[in-house]
Amino acid sequence: MDEAALKNSLRVYRAAKELTQADLAELIGVTRKSINAIEQGRMVPSTILALRLAHALGTTVEDIFSLDDFDLSAITKRLSMPRI
Repeated sequence: MDEAALKNSLRVYRAAKELTQADLAELIGVTRKSINAIEQGRMVPSTILALRLAHALGTTVEDIFSLDDFDLSAITKRLSMPRI
């Protein structure tokens, strides 16, 4: 998966909980710079980090992170192709 294809709503969920980047970072054991990099799309979190973020924000990984429409349509197209 191309990193540019990952969309995230981390900033929206963090703001809804009235947490600063530093607050969230402390909760899950990373740096504020890591939270900033994820929010800016410069870093794709590991599965463990994504799960920690979702738990801290009271939501699911799928609510915070998603594939862009292009990637989703490409996957759907591949699924519909007949197998040989």
